[in-house]
Amino acid sequence: MTLAQAVLSFAFVVGLLTILPGLDTALVIRGTVTKSRRYGGAAILGIQVGTLLWGAAAATGAAALLAASQVAYAVLSYAGAGYLIVMGVSIIAKTLRRDRDTTSEPASPSRPAGVAEARSGFLLGLLTNLTNPKVGVFYMATIPQFVPAGYSPLWVGLLLAGVHCLIGTTWLGLIVVGANRLAPKLRSVSVIKWIDRVTGGSLIFLGGKLAFGQHS
Repeated sequence: MTLAQAVLSFAFVVGLLTILPGLDTALVIRGTVTKSRRYGGAAILGIQVGTLLWGAAAATGAAALLAASQVAYAVLSYAGAGYLIVMGVSIIAKTLRRDRDTTSEPASPSRPAGVAEARSGFLLGLLTNLTNPKVGVFYMATIPQFVPAGYSPLWVGLLLAGVHCLIGTTWLGLIVVGANRLAPKLRSVSVIKWIDRVTGGSLIFLGGKLAFGQHS
């Protein structure tokens, strides 16, 4: 297998996985609609930085240690589950506070997001990606299969992770553009409230599934 064949084959695999709706898609849509396009874009950047870090870990064998150590995997799984559950509960709690605060107004599409909001979106995407051990296990299981003989596993791993980032950024970027176009029609107190509640509930469900998966 040549390097070009490896890149194309890997791109096909991760491309199919990328377009399937998942946690990344939900977070990006929610952030764009309820906050701003800049927030959604920052979340994408955080997600892709996490992807590059997992790719480097898989290429250097760090992810192999995670996959081999049940204790390390369980610790990271519980940490990730706790993070998702706390974030989900926090999002839902904010909607309940808004119900009690009749003066609350929906976010304005013309209001600048600011550095703090962009930083928040970036950290959300990064931490959500890094605290999911299944991403590391997926990379550990796939990247070694796409490293041609005679090539550095580290550099090929980073290259493949970069390809994944490019595909993910393109797809999620299109979602941000679409969500931003719809946002003016969706930025009402009631719609944002239910978007937050659905997203928060999904995070709690995924966190519980990740935690209880350790007992299966």
